[in-house]
Amino acid sequence: MNSAPDRAAPAPPIAAADSGSLDLIFGALSDPIRRGIVARLTHGPCSVTEVGAPFAVSAPAISRHLGVLERCGLIARWQVGRVHYCRLTAQPLIEAAAWIEHHQAFWERQLDALAEYLDREDENAVHPLAGTGTNRD
Repeated sequence: MNSAPDRAAPAPPIAAADSGSLDLIFGALSDPIRRGIVARLTHGPCSVTEVGAPFAVSAPAISRHLGVLERCGLIARWQVGRVHYCRLTAQPLIEAAAWIEHHQAFWERQLDALAEYLDREDENAVHPLAGTGTNRD
């Protein structure tokens, strides 16, 4: 049994429940309008009318986009009188960021290992001009 860590080992899989919620989060963020809504809500809660104002789509389309964001937990909505409001919720973004960070660390380790390997190969390589007495700039 080899006790050395396997540098090429894949990142550990995400649990099924986490994977499902991540699918919803990344799916929701795959749309540019929904990303724009999330960006707007980073400045604080606002009415649905305000959040939809910058986009050249209908109010029902904005409502559908908000529904997607709400179903994956990225936003919370409430109503005061006849005005509907929404705000960003942090937890889903924290989960997505953790997933990205985990995989970023894996690939950084892989690229570091590749760089080390290439450096060793370069040190051990026989260079075609080495020892010829030719002075090349």
